Amino acid sequence: MTTITLDQATQVVDAGLRHARELGLNPLTFAVLDAGGHMVVLKREDTSGILRPDIAYGKAWGALGMGHGSRSLAQRAEKAPAFFTALASVSQGRMIPVPGGVLIRNAAGAVLGAVGVSGDMPDNDEACAVYGIESARLVADPGLAH
Repeated sequence: MTTITLDQATQVVDAGLRHARELGLNPLTFAVLDAGGHMVVLKREDTSGILRPDIAYGKAWGALGMGHGSRSLAQRAEKAPAFFTALASVSQGRMIPVPGGVLIRNAAGAVLGAVGVSGDMPDNDEACAVYGIESARLVADPGLAH
């Protein structure tokens, strides 16, 4: 199985957090999962809320589990709310279909894992995830274009 390494995941998070500080965003939490859905890196900035790790994990887990960035999942949830209610049940509440969950791909398009970011507005969370992924020379897949 092709998967993200600890070094790559650390690069993603550190670059994303630097970008958030440059933008003056609220404190963020990053969760990076490998291709099998296992946590590789979790970083929570000082004063980031106590629910933020669970939200970041849920954004990444949902993207990885459904094979689409959470922006796509949010748009799909609006069109098929009953299906996403069922997904919430089957995933035991682990899935958060809100922008900020981004698939991490290699240059060949294989999924290496996913990153979830929580703490600011969803668009800002997603922007920091994408920035971090691209800074690590990987390919960000947030879902449908915005």
